[in-house]
Amino acid sequence: MIVSLRAWNIGRSPFPNDDEGTYLAQAWAVGHGVGLAHYTYWYDHPPFGWIQLSWLAWLPAWLAPDQPTFVQGRIAMLPVAAAGALLVHLVARRVGLGRPAALGAMLLYGLSPLAVTLNRQIYLDNFAVVWALAAFALALSPRRHLWHHVASGACLAAAVLSKETIVVVLPALLYALWHGSHPRTRTFSFAGFASGLTLTGMFYPLYAILKGELFPGAGHVSLIGSLGFQLGSRAGTGSMFQPGTEAHTLLNEWLAADPVLILGGSAAALAALTVRRLRPIALAALILAAVAARPGGYLPKMYVIQLLPFLAIALAGIVQAAVRALPGGRVPRIAAAVTVLATATALLGPVWYQGDRDAVRTNDTTVYYDAARWLRAGHIADPAHTRIVTDGVLWLDAVNAGFKPGTGVIWHYKLDQDPAIEKTLPHGWRDIDYVVSTPALRGERKNLPTVRALLDHSKPVATFGEGDGRIDILRTDNTKAVR
Repeated sequence: MIVSLRAWNIGRSPFPNDDEGTYLAQAWAVGHGVGLAHYTYWYDHPPFGWIQLSWLAWLPAWLAPDQPTFVQGRIAMLPVAAAGALLVHLVARRVGLGRPAALGAMLLYGLSPLAVTLNRQIYLDNFAVVWALAAFALALSPRRHLWHHVASGACLAAAVLSKETIVVVLPALLYALWHGSHPRTRTFSFAGFASGLTLTGMFYPLYAILKGELFPGAGHVSLIGSLGFQLGSRAGTGSMFQPGTEAHTLLNEWLAADPVLILGGSAAALAALTVRRLRPIALAALILAAVAARPGGYLPKMYVIQLLPFLAIALAGIVQAAVRALPGGRVPRIAAAVTVLATATALLGPVWYQGDRDAVRTNDTTVYYDAARWLRAGHIADPAHTRIVTDGVLWLDAVNAGFKPGTGVIWHYKLDQDPAIEKTLPHGWRDIDYVVSTPALRGERKNLPTVRALLDHSKPVATFGEGDGRIDILRTDNTKAVR
């Protein structure tokens, strides 16, 4: 049911995010032996997330070649969503939840409209949270085998190499490992965990060392230089508690999608600190929430993906703890559990029904379907010798339409930010033939001079949709004829 809900209408909702196209194009580059990215890899994120995507994306691309590439990529995310739901159940069991409560945690996570929407999309956080949950499951394994603890460290490393921000759950995972290990062998457990974490995690800096790109220097990208940008130079989104900031707007979007899991789960995480077996989950949730709430930091839309499974387990765990604390024996507890279930259904039902109903009925992506179809239909003569600028979502569709990857079809961000691309454009915008003007591309008009010049010196030859969400195919003055 959980996977079916994510699969239903997956290509039509939500509206594509440019990051989805970026990760899908990077997965394409890995799968085709181009490198770790379709342009110069500058260590913006560790690459394991889209490496995994490259392992999964070939099947939907083969089964549904006529679908836009972002739809193919979203279909590839369904096994990841299934793994996440199963791991929520497993971790819930290993922190002491009974079968009904563990199933409740999985349903809280699986049916949340916010999770349904974000799990559909091609985000690195979806990979990272699966590996993080696996790390907790192994650290809390009742068998307490040393290899479980070594594997737990390796899984956390895999999570960090999928999306680096998940590293903040390390203190909570160490706490779980403390309680999941035997006192007599705890030293070996921590040593094994550290070895798994270090040996797996070292592949990333080792790659940078072998490439001569660990430290900043003239004429090349660097791992440490990119970390400095991500940690210190990137523009913040403000405080989520201050109206008018990007972070506050984002928080309101999350609350509108699922106020129950965000607010109820956060309250449950605080309460779960008083329940020993739930503390690792509570700590993970509260640490992730504290990072999101820090003033002046950068808060991306998909960050909440990392938080949702821990909130779901904490909420189900606190409900179970409250029911079990009731006096009077088995019958009153069963009656209380039924009452809680009925009340939750009455409260959650209308909110979640509307959110999930929108997810399976809304059609937000027609313009991308139409633009992808137009690119593949052969309207542009000789695409192999034509230059076109697109956003990240349509980049791979243009490649599939016959445009040369990298310099024939150009991701709009690279026009003014990649010296390798700038060298191929000695005359600036005049070296471009077409522009696929999407909301994401137009949104960078103020920041990218070449994008601004292209929009000022081109005319539409095809338009899909209307208003701010439309997509225009624009032709510059020097363009070849349209067939």
